[in-house]
Amino acid sequence: MSGTIIFLLALLPIATVFLLLVVLERSAKFSMLIAYLVTVLTALFVWGTDYTKVLGATVNGVVTAVSLLYIVFGAILVLYTLEESGAFRSIRGGFTRISPDRRVQCIIIAWLFGSLIEGASGFGTPAAIAAPLLVAIGFPAMAAVMVTLIIQSTPVSFGAVGTPILVGVRTGLADQPLVESTIAPMPFFDYLLHIATNVAMIHAVTGFLIPLIMIGMLTRFFGPSRSFVEGFRIWKFALFAGLAFTVPYYLIASILGPEFPSLVGGIIGLLIVVPAAQRGFLIPKEVFDFPPRKQWEDHWVGKLDDLEDHRGDAPLMPLVKAWAPYVVIVLLLVISRAVAPVKAFLTSPEMTIAFRDLFGSGINATVQPLYLPGTILILVSLFTFVFHRMSTKEYGTALRSSGSTMIAAAPALLLAVPMVQVFINSASERLSSMPIILAEGVSSVTGHAWPLFAPIVGAMGAFIAGSNTVSNMMFSLFQFSTAEQIGLGAGGAALVVAAQAIGGAAGNMICVHNVVAASATVGLIDREGEIIRKTLIPTGYYVVQGGLIASALIAGGFNAWWIAAIVWAAGVLTVMSLNRGRPVAAAAPTAR
Repeated sequence: MSGTIIFLLALLPIATVFLLLVVLERSAKFSMLIAYLVTVLTALFVWGTDYTKVLGATVNGVVTAVSLLYIVFGAILVLYTLEESGAFRSIRGGFTRISPDRRVQCIIIAWLFGSLIEGASGFGTPAAIAAPLLVAIGFPAMAAVMVTLIIQSTPVSFGAVGTPILVGVRTGLADQPLVESTIAPMPFFDYLLHIATNVAMIHAVTGFLIPLIMIGMLTRFFGPSRSFVEGFRIWKFALFAGLAFTVPYYLIASILGPEFPSLVGGIIGLLIVVPAAQRGFLIPKEVFDFPPRKQWEDHWVGKLDDLEDHRGDAPLMPLVKAWAPYVVIVLLLVISRAVAPVKAFLTSPEMTIAFRDLFGSGINATVQPLYLPGTILILVSLFTFVFHRMSTKEYGTALRSSGSTMIAAAPALLLAVPMVQVFINSASERLSSMPIILAEGVSSVTGHAWPLFAPIVGAMGAFIAGSNTVSNMMFSLFQFSTAEQIGLGAGGAALVVAAQAIGGAAGNMICVHNVVAASATVGLIDREGEIIRKTLIPTGYYVVQGGLIASALIAGGFNAWWIAAIVWAAGVLTVMSLNRGRPVAAAAPTAR
């Protein structure tokens, strides 16, 4: 078969997902079942993949999916525990006192708190924690999922205490003769830090606009006037919040390395932005809110939107006590990831469940239950049960509700992740794996313009694998070798690998199992395609802008690529400003 046909066949699994889920709006369960079957049949009968590898990859995918469901269960359990204990009544009041403006609340919770959680844990945890919190304070479920997915971009490359760089890029490039000879005499770890600094630079220049785009998306799809402009009216505060995170984020990456940019950047951003919001700094006098609850469209609403406050007129819990579980979550995540002896114990062989050489395929499936964020979330729910003096009946209600919500999400995840694993592990004696075939096909037609397209491969990897780390593992060496072939040298190759990491982070916004998991935490099932269609907008901005900025940095100085990046950002915001939907109802602005 010709190279073009092989390329199209490698594209078939992704095209199946996109067609069924995004275009035809079928459920994730059905879409991923068909995609799994298409991937397996293509691997077995076109690629010639050994059936043992298909079986091993499938089981590995099931193990990974169960781990994700465990995280989902923990996140929902924390939410329901706090709801049953009455803590959310205080949290709602606390955010209203900071600002009643939903745009401000979204920036603080999704952008800053979500980035902090991403820096501590990664692996989809920000959406699992922040989306239910947004729903609990009055956001529609679909809006909560959308905005928490949008922020899984800028902080992602340094999520889980730097895992996408320290594990993803490092695994892809370390001990490779081509890399060692090209970067000599620079030590590999110094080169890795150089890549991390480039990643932070491109993210910072691209990502400071994410709060503004996110708020525009919020008001366009969920505001009374259905207008991006309604969100853009808070542009000064949104840009301020964007810079409050990205400036310290870049400085920390440059000085301390890849472990703490997102975590510490989120903390610094909160310390700057929350007091500013309390004083109304750069916030318009008009307050944005969603339409009245009875005017919400049916597809906005998830199971959690209908939670009722059964405590009536009971006294409000002190705000510090109400927020204590979230403080404990952050502390435990940081300790488990950043304190070496604790991490070593939690990830030790004794604490690892491993299935080695599945079916003789050479594929291993491992899980570290105590290291998973789900364990921390469950422990915090038990802490809340004691600390908030809940009754056994209240905690039992939270457990039952969490279990039913997790079960609803299980079919889609138990199909999506095995499909991904078969796709990644499809290499045979005749052909490279499907992702590598796709990457090589794109690079063969771009030539010296490759840096502009490098983020697309990263995004494709994350869309498929659901992980910036895995995308970097798969494609970092490919990106490096492509850069070397077009004569960019070690410095240019570092920027191309950085562009790979940028795209891998952006792909998290549209990754199927991230969307499924985030939707499950707010009880929103079978709306995954609609959510992906919305998050394609910021993903498109991010991937193109990342490629333009990488190309500008490779060219050096102020050049046409910088002008193109400015024009692209301005063009995206202008097109958004001109787009309006049908208003929900005529609603006069509320005076502050």
